[in-house]
Amino acid sequence: MADQINSLEDLKDAVGSDIGGVQGTSAEEATPREPVRDSLGRSYATGRRKDATARVWIKPGSGKVTVNGKPIGEYFARPVLQMILRQPFTVAGVEDQFDVMATVSGGGLSGQAGAVKHGISRALQTYEPSLRGALKAAGFLTRDSRVVERKKFGRRKARRSFQFSKR
Repeated sequence: MADQINSLEDLKDAVGSDIGGVQGTSAEEATPREPVRDSLGRSYATGRRKDATARVWIKPGSGKVTVNGKPIGEYFARPVLQMILRQPFTVAGVEDQFDVMATVSGGGLSGQAGAVKHGISRALQTYEPSLRGALKAAGFLTRDSRVVERKKFGRRKARRSFQFSKR
């Protein structure tokens, strides 16, 4: 060790520019994200929610959404679930610009809709990295880790006790 750093001034000299400022570029700025597309011009991503897993492919198109070989209106009959699936496109501002082909398994309809939404968001981000900021700010790129709480012994359900009888 040639030089010892005993004061803040010595540290500033050793580091170079000011300590509070940003020195150089961050790793994310140094290597910008590249679009990831296959030979057919599609992007792939996996989405998960509760016990549901969705494999999602997106490609430029007219906005047609197919889930397990069925149109979105047939597979997800409730309008709320259809709205959940369209949220990533609305936030990114690319409605009716991409066709979606998804296969989903496990869980119930609500979890499956959330899994497809997560998959669409991740696929949009890999197809067009400039959309990442809007999708991340909306929280669509983060997997929702909430799952069903397990049942405990001595209880009727996870938290519900058996009915108490005084006599």
